[in-house]
Amino acid sequence: MNKNHPWKRGVFKKVLIITSYWPPSGGSGVQRWLKFTKYLRDFNWEPVIYTPENPETPVEDYSLFRDIPEGITVLKKKIWEPYWFYKKFLGQKEEDKIQTGFLTEKKKPKLKEKISVRIRGNFFIPDARKFWIRPSVKYLTTYLKKKPVDIIISTGPPHSMHLIALGLKKRLNIPWLADFRDPWTNIYYHGDLKLSRFSEKKHRKLELEVLKRADMVTVVSPTLGKNLSKIYNCNYHVITNGFDEDDFPINHNSQTDTKFSITHVGVLMKKSNPENLWSILRELTEVNEDFKNDLEIKLVGKVDYSIINSIKKNNLFSYLTKIDYLPHEEIVKFQKQARVLLLLIPNTDNSKLIITGKLFEYLASKRPVLAIGPTDGDAAEIINDMKAGMISGFGDNNRLKNNILALYHDYKKGYFRFDTGDISKYSRKNLTEELVKLLNELIK
Repeated sequence: MNKNHPWKRGVFKKVLIITSYWPPSGGSGVQRWLKFTKYLRDFNWEPVIYTPENPETPVEDYSLFRDIPEGITVLKKKIWEPYWFYKKFLGQKEEDKIQTGFLTEKKKPKLKEKISVRIRGNFFIPDARKFWIRPSVKYLTTYLKKKPVDIIISTGPPHSMHLIALGLKKRLNIPWLADFRDPWTNIYYHGDLKLSRFSEKKHRKLELEVLKRADMVTVVSPTLGKNLSKIYNCNYHVITNGFDEDDFPINHNSQTDTKFSITHVGVLMKKSNPENLWSILRELTEVNEDFKNDLEIKLVGKVDYSIINSIKKNNLFSYLTKIDYLPHEEIVKFQKQARVLLLLIPNTDNSKLIITGKLFEYLASKRPVLAIGPTDGDAAEIINDMKAGMISGFGDNNRLKNNILALYHDYKKGYFRFDTGDISKYSRKNLTEELVKLLNELIK
């Protein structure tokens, strides 16, 4: 590291980041603040991380340790989560992983699982990390009195992280930025929690208090900010997710798939199951011999059982290449090999606000995007603005079929439909610079 770096000179401001996700935790939840942390020192801010010592994690990715800056302070405190009871109730083994977002890989949820969801929603408010709130507030209050910071940041979900920051705000009145990676009461699976009227009211009360008491709130999409403004009217600052240029080196070459590969990278939930895509692909394999011989469907990551069933139902299983969770550093290879990158927005009431984090890495992979979701949503605006691919609405079968055929025609001619503009504004370093502008504004 350069000896003139502000960190080496001791010239920096400090920010405490409260996050439930930190390496070796893998998956999309860890990426945003790991990457911000990676670049904060370049803008004269020193991060201090507070995270659970022993969290329940769906996946682990030890390759992410390379992104943690040298010598930063990572505070860890043990967390008690009720998953031991959950696993015992369902007859699972202690080493079994709890999946996020109600994903079920192997079977249809049983009655016990449905009961456990109701218990989760009504007794663990706002989430299963609620038992970490009080001891964390106590621990961090003592720590911050001895080693003060300029700003506190909390990122959720899980929204218990915001309640820790809220407790510190009440005790110490340190400037606080609350970062919403997803909605709270408007998240797509909120209705699946089977909340009582009392529990629903408590969720909304806590959400409103966080929005009111935070000195600044950041969101990952414009529509998420607009939706939150209906709960509490204030200025919501949009800082999207992005891609790290270090993950996409210029000299990184991957051999492109010989098949017409339609590749999805990341978790695939039941609410993202593209039934019309599978039926259209089945139709095309039945009427077009070339398409039948060329097609490959690649799913890289955790996939809900319902999606595999839909693929089998449409006689597409022989075209499927299923690859389980991979370390983040290996995912880039599959994205750059793909002929088409599949982006699926969950078909929910708030689908317009969803910009999946993988979209930005798709942009950096320079492969055409085939998207299904609201054509007037935030993700569609980015795809169209960057000329990164084609999108069709959830029920627009004609447009989806035409999009597939256009991309297949390109494949047969040997080129990619990708004419993106300047994507540098979505680089993690440039996004960190935008964040730092807000931090500096907050402590004026």
